[in-house]
Amino acid sequence: MSQNILDNIKEFLVDFDMDRVFDFVKKAVEHGFKPLDIINAMAEGMRVVGEKYERGEYFLSELIMATEIFKEVMNFLEPLIMKEKEQVKPVGKVVVATIEGDLHDIGKNLFITFLKSMGFEVIDLGIDVPVKKFVEAVKQYNPDILAMSALLTTTASNLRKVIEALEKEGLRNKVRVIVGGAAVTKEYAIEIGADAGGVDAYEGALICRKWVEEKRRREPT
Repeated sequence: MSQNILDNIKEFLVDFDMDRVFDFVKKAVEHGFKPLDIINAMAEGMRVVGEKYERGEYFLSELIMATEIFKEVMNFLEPLIMKEKEQVKPVGKVVVATIEGDLHDIGKNLFITFLKSMGFEVIDLGIDVPVKKFVEAVKQYNPDILAMSALLTTTASNLRKVIEALEKEGLRNKVRVIVGGAAVTKEYAIEIGADAGGVDAYEGALICRKWVEEKRRREPT
């Protein structure tokens, strides 16, 4: 019966039924499940949604709907996590932002939701972020990954400027760089010196997870 509660959270998220998701999230709390158990069930649901989106079974509007449900549940669980002091070590740290001159954030926010569902700590610098702020963030937060977004072709050139600035500061080899957005292709990502790019939000998050898993395997035990 208890496991069914978590299964229902996942299934109703996949069906975009926010009311039923919250019904079972509250039941899970009442039955003594830890916030992490609930988050894992939500993450599994987000994985299914992402796969359906990749196969063309779901559209962008449905992907956004699922991410909104996920964020609402996270907001509900956050006080419980703080109360129990359940500080789970994140799998990795990602700095995310939309490049200077670009005010679009739908894709960025989807990407962030998938990262969080996979256990990443995310530092969101927001939109219209200048080159200097990216460099400062890499110095300050020492992230595993820097993720940049550009929807407009007129702003995509600024992605290259960030990578060049990181190289000038001696930081480029300390962080993986992934770039995305409608203006970015895989070929352009390679051309400007990024490690990956030209993918959608879900695939981008999967790439980030693969990178940190590879890094963990290389670290001495």
